[in-house]
Amino acid sequence: MVLDGNAVRSVDRAAALLLALGESQGEAGVTELARRLGLHKSTASRLLATLQKRGLVEQDGETGKYRLGLVIIRLAERAERTLDLRGIAMPELERLARLTHETTGLGILDGDALLTVAQADGPNLIAVGDWTGRATPLHCVASGKVLMSSVAEREVLRIVRRGLVSYTERTITELEPLLEELARIRRRGYATALGEFEMGLNAVSAPVHDARGNVIAAVDIWGPAFRLTPRRIPELAAQAREAAAAISVRLGGTGTATAAQPTLAQALSNSSIAASEPAPLAPTSVPPTVAPEAPTEVAAAS
Repeated sequence: MVLDGNAVRSVDRAAALLLALGESQGEAGVTELARRLGLHKSTASRLLATLQKRGLVEQDGETGKYRLGLVIIRLAERAERTLDLRGIAMPELERLARLTHETTGLGILDGDALLTVAQADGPNLIAVGDWTGRATPLHCVASGKVLMSSVAEREVLRIVRRGLVSYTERTITELEPLLEELARIRRRGYATALGEFEMGLNAVSAPVHDARGNVIAAVDIWGPAFRLTPRRIPELAAQAREAAAAISVRLGGTGTATAAQPTLAQALSNSSIAASEPAPLAPTSVPPTVAPEAPTEVAAAS
């Protein structure tokens, strides 16, 4: 969609109003804001009413003056968090991409979706596209499942009640299989994604922890299914965990795994028993230090 000149001018004026409110001492009235920006009072009033509907500004019921809204505060906090995370994570993502020859990414929780905030491409000629800034559902991508496994069960129930969209025949759409999958992720410390969001796209993901031990992001490795095969999952899972732990340490965490996890050497030796993709909702029971259970797992962007 291409914005016409009037629409662009309105956006510019709305942004100017937000900046002016940010520079004000707490609150400002319509007349004052219109005067400072050289706008007609009716124009300023109309734009402020629109911003108020979006939660970007709030109006005091008694004085009628405006102030920045809570949405602005949340956006600022999110921007600060993601900018810090991106800067800290990019060296590790780039190293991981070179090591695995696959695309790597960093995703965070954004409401009920996964938001990819950083991506590094491996040297393979067949690229998978840039997912930075894109939001994807939590239940059908590897990093989304990692983040979903870290929230309270009541939040999972709330998301499930809203309905889980089926993107492929492998997408988990029922509560019980999803809870079982999330429990497996917590136990072994990583998630896999084999064709649940997009057929032919596979991924593995591991959690990033902050100084308090909370999961705040997820590192993923992903690529075409013909390259990122189930046989490679144990090795890639160990590498994703190592990168996530390194980022966690830089965030003030310990980088200590919270679930039983094979070392890279163990993963390489175990990878010989990884089989071809199994039925999506019938994972086999395998100890977490052996090749990952046959997925109910996700194909993933991030």
